[in-house]
Amino acid sequence: MIDQERIVFVVDDDPGARESVVALVASKGLDVVEYSSAEEFLASYDSTRKGCLVADVRMKEMSGLDLLRRLNQDKIVLPTIVITGYADVPMAVQAMQDGAVTFLEKPCKKQELWSSIELALDLEKQQRLAAELQSEVEQRIEQLTLEERAVMGMVVQGIANKRIATELDIGLRTVELRRSQVMKVLRAESLPELVRMAILVNFQPPKNLQPPEE
Repeated sequence: MIDQERIVFVVDDDPGARESVVALVASKGLDVVEYSSAEEFLASYDSTRKGCLVADVRMKEMSGLDLLRRLNQDKIVLPTIVITGYADVPMAVQAMQDGAVTFLEKPCKKQELWSSIELALDLEKQQRLAAELQSEVEQRIEQLTLEERAVMGMVVQGIANKRIATELDIGLRTVELRRSQVMKVLRAESLPELVRMAILVNFQPPKNLQPPEE
């Protein structure tokens, strides 16, 4: 089910085409905001607002593809549907390489456009949840000591406790305690979950850690 709080942003310098998309989105009960240029959109866009973008390729100044690249550069999570009345294969390939959800030709069939919008909104939700989880995991890892991070780095590689103790020159009981603390702080219920968290944040254990004297 689509989150009714999300917004569909429509950027197109063709009033008729823009109004057609706006009317479709409004008929589905979603909020929609329209802009006649990419510059107008960028000047007023609040990156905390959830939703997706429908952008025309050929506009007077900044094109839809330029806008898509700008969003990528600014790390803005806003899945984009690119539409154009002058499609060609290189343009479509470029749009997809730049991260467009899909590439549609004008005039768009209403069901095709709506299906693309639904897909984009679902993708936005998944990306936002993943970003929130990544941020949470990074904050939890910051609560670990360097020694605990060192143990975590070896644990997620599948290294057994005895070998960790040997390589870090610490007692087996110390390894067990640090491993337990890692699981507790990261709120990981299992080793596979801990590994997934490490992959999510591209976890890098501390280097050249000198083992404490015991």
